[in-house]
Amino acid sequence: MNGRTPTTRRAAYLMAACALFVTIAIIVYPDVAFEASVEGLRVWWEIVFPALLPFFIAAEVLMALGVVHFLGVLLEPLMRPVFDVPGVGAFAFAMGLTGGYPIGARITANLRKQNLCNQIEGERLVSFSNTADPLFMAGAVAVGMFSMPSLALTICGAHYISAVIVGVLLRLHGGSQSRRGLVQGRRENIFARALAELSRARQADGRPFGQLFGDTVRDSVNSMLLIGGFIIMFSVIIRVLTVAGVTQLMAAPISFALSPLGLDPTLVPAFVSGFFEITLGSELASKAAAPLLHRLVAANAIIAWSGLSVFAQVTTMCSGTDIRMAPYVMTRVAQAIISGAVTLVLMSPAGQGLARMVVPAFVARVTTERVSFLARLGASSAALARVLAFMTAVSLALWFLQRIRLIVMQVKVRRSPNPSSSVPRRRA
Repeated sequence: MNGRTPTTRRAAYLMAACALFVTIAIIVYPDVAFEASVEGLRVWWEIVFPALLPFFIAAEVLMALGVVHFLGVLLEPLMRPVFDVPGVGAFAFAMGLTGGYPIGARITANLRKQNLCNQIEGERLVSFSNTADPLFMAGAVAVGMFSMPSLALTICGAHYISAVIVGVLLRLHGGSQSRRGLVQGRRENIFARALAELSRARQADGRPFGQLFGDTVRDSVNSMLLIGGFIIMFSVIIRVLTVAGVTQLMAAPISFALSPLGLDPTLVPAFVSGFFEITLGSELASKAAAPLLHRLVAANAIIAWSGLSVFAQVTTMCSGTDIRMAPYVMTRVAQAIISGAVTLVLMSPAGQGLARMVVPAFVARVTTERVSFLARLGASSAALARVLAFMTAVSLALWFLQRIRLIVMQVKVRRSPNPSSSVPRRRA
């Protein structure tokens, strides 16, 4: 016996058969595969590479310099009670909100490799911090696909609200984690602890800045090449499967699953394509012959699901860690459902008012013009600064309230009479 179960063997056979079928389809349709690969390369080179590379490099440098550890101490009073993850998880969450897929997964994997979070915390963090970026949702989806800039607040709001809801629900995953040191942290000055943690992290790294920057650029470019390979391959896979008629076979079960939800049947092709890739699925949803509300629900569900292409990228980012992908996949399904439900709420008059009040603080200004790389980088950096400033302010306010509460309790204990002093001593 080789130790493999029948289920494992069947999965291996299925994967081999799928890979063989895709290879044959590429050979049969070489012109289609070539055009798809060129399109995937264009998307990666013109959009993904310049948008993500600066954030990848910045995240690595800030982590090596101890800035992430500094922020982790400041944000612990917020992240631990709300999401039951360490404070450094706020950096992954903020970068994921503003940078997009899969930077949240990459930062989470680095936190796990440095033992800044345990396995359960890493699985929680990667599941709600790996989100779509606001410029894609506002610019590409709302403006480019729906041709309705006013939908940007609803699309971004549904995605971010569902991510926060999923993050809170993930507290149930794996049970409550250790909170050792929190009570002690309330008694100490949080800024002094943050500076001490920054100094400790920098000394632990120890690399000169030149070597640090070179290593960071090399690792980030390697990661971007992997992401580019996934984008190109899934572009080819989706196109050849469509030409071969495989995606049409997937339409029947998806249509059966959507019928109880009351969604328009014309959205089935969008869900089929969105199962593999987020951009194509969102575009088909925007062009479907369905009511606007149905198209918007479908697009938000597809964005939350993110597609098998992003799944492969997340798997690669988390390789070398003990973070399991099963919780991540189940979370994607849950967030897709929650995002669709939140969309229905936000499309109501009261929901539109809520979106106008909350979402603009996290979303770059929507424009109908083509966004240049520098403008995109500047808008994302500004959004990141706003998110981190907001989270830090809330966290410090919570820490200050905890300090006040602790001082009040200590004063009450000192003022309360000692019960043992009022009991007369027995004579010998």
